[in-house]
Amino acid sequence: MAKKRQSWLNANELAEEVEVRSFHPRDMKSFYAWDGDVLVLNILGTPSAKKDAIGKPKGNQLKISVTAAPVGGRATDYMVKWLAKEFAVNKSDIEVVFGRMNVNKQLRIKNPQKLPRAIEKMEKNACD
Repeated sequence: MAKKRQSWLNANELAEEVEVRSFHPRDMKSFYAWDGDVLVLNILGTPSAKKDAIGKPKGNQLKISVTAAPVGGRATDYMVKWLAKEFAVNKSDIEVVFGRMNVNKQLRIKNPQKLPRAIEKMEKNACD
């Protein structure tokens, strides 16, 4: 006799078992959100810039400029490597959710040890 396969949970059952939060950029009220200890960032990237810099928020995106050229996703790879230093995490702790080949990106940063000024200001204002 063949063993009966365990059926997969459908989307509704899964949503009931796990708290599901939407991190779609249009649903986010700010350029960042916290998912536990993971920082979710919406980014408006600028490749081929004069210098690497974290700029000001623009709507629900944070402007980030990098010096790398936008060839085959290399600017995004460079951005991840550079941001790892800025947030004091390993490069492997940063996940590109979408936008590897686009200026509009979303990143997930696991347990950031440092926060840029733009995020620190928003956190401070939220606590006040």
